[in-house]
Amino acid sequence: MMFGAARYPVAAASHRAAIRRLGDFMVTTPVAWLFPGQGSQAVGMGKDLAERYPSAARVFDEANDAIGVDLRALSFDGPQDELDKTANTQPALVAASIAALRAAEESSGAPLPEPIVVLGHSLGEFSALVAAGALKLADAVRLVRTRGELMQAADPHGAMAAVIGLDAYVVARALVGSHVVVANDNAPGQVVISGPRIELARAVDDLKHIGAKRVIPLRVSAAFHSPAMQAAAPRLRQAIDVTPFGALRYRLIANVDGRVHEHAREMPALLEKQVWSPVQWVSSVNRAHAEGASAFVEFGPGTVLTGLVKRILPNVATGNVSDESTLRQSLPLLKGETR
Repeated sequence: MMFGAARYPVAAASHRAAIRRLGDFMVTTPVAWLFPGQGSQAVGMGKDLAERYPSAARVFDEANDAIGVDLRALSFDGPQDELDKTANTQPALVAASIAALRAAEESSGAPLPEPIVVLGHSLGEFSALVAAGALKLADAVRLVRTRGELMQAADPHGAMAAVIGLDAYVVARALVGSHVVVANDNAPGQVVISGPRIELARAVDDLKHIGAKRVIPLRVSAAFHSPAMQAAAPRLRQAIDVTPFGALRYRLIANVDGRVHEHAREMPALLEKQVWSPVQWVSSVNRAHAEGASAFVEFGPGTVLTGLVKRILPNVATGNVSDESTLRQSLPLLKGETR
């Protein structure tokens, strides 16, 4: 595996203090870049941007060539059930997310200010690594295609559900003694659980009994981010180990520990562990804020992550880039401009 020397942005204090003049007086706002995970996919994703921006269109061309699958047609036209297959969803979402970033860069007409950190939710961590320069797009698409196939095959009897109205520690305590676990600590009052389908059904009843407002089954093919995924880990690590990694141009906050990472050599072990470990999204967002981020912009379909950020940090600015309209709305934020 090839690694380069890491380079990372200036300290958070410098970001907070940075001021520049652009027409009227404006203050540069430190921005964190976000990249969504499985569940955000939707037919039509990336189409508007690819039709308007050659750089976004090239992302789909490169992704198609990398795995020999027409991700452009699948993303733009569906059908939804094919897009929802894990082995298709994962490379398609990476392509749509990076296409959104490239469109924003092209629309800006100049390099975007460096993000203070990048972070992605589960699969989105691979998109974040592409954005940070540690993975080439083609390598990332091939890697997540393999990841999706392994995850899809690892656990045919698993399921997941979103628990609304209870915090992660309450849910975890209620699950003690079962094979169901907390898979995502997404936001206060929003937790995802994962485990064997039969045990999950019993856990749903228990959680409703202790105060869950709703428990919503998720459209997934296995118990992701649970011990069941350990079966996929060795072969995933083999695929990771033959994938070249470059330097991390931007600092990355990892799902599994909510910590800032500056060196690409740390990523293979983290990515292997991530597949069977819970996504520490609350910790990750809070860490980004502690590093100085006062704005969060999501690249890719939907607004799932910015919605979670607003629940974690109600007073921060958020934006997303999924089509031309949202790009235009978010571009000033991406440039760090607030009046």
